[in-house]
Amino acid sequence: MALKSVKLLFLVITCFMVISCSSSARKILPRNLSGSDDQSISKLNTRPETNNGSVLDCWNALSEIKSCTDEIAAYFTNGTTDIGPGCCHAIIVITHNCWPTILSALGFSADQTYILRGYCDASLSSFGPAQAPSA
Repeated sequence: MALKSVKLLFLVITCFMVISCSSSARKILPRNLSGSDDQSISKLNTRPETNNGSVLDCWNALSEIKSCTDEIAAYFTNGTTDIGPGCCHAIIVITHNCWPTILSALGFSADQTYILRGYCDASLSSFGPAQAPSA
């Protein structure tokens, strides 16, 4: 248990360092000597979103996963416990939009990560709004 805590602490510190390094980096734009190209500089997107998710969404999903560990452990132990929509949402956000390997860093094997992703992808339609009946 202590080893998992140390791994998680190391992972969190590493992620903070990566985020701070990437957010402190800035794009250096070529300087226009004539001064007439200010409009084209304002049109540049200096920091596009990556992987369809924001860093805040990823951190929120990570904190949600931490509160779901008992539910996920029961799912793998018993095989009958359903994973709730909140936990599945966190799993989907992490595996689709953030860092899919972070579940491995939290102690889940690659196979367990694929099982969780498959379960939650399949359950996504049952958690969502009801489909309109077809005519």
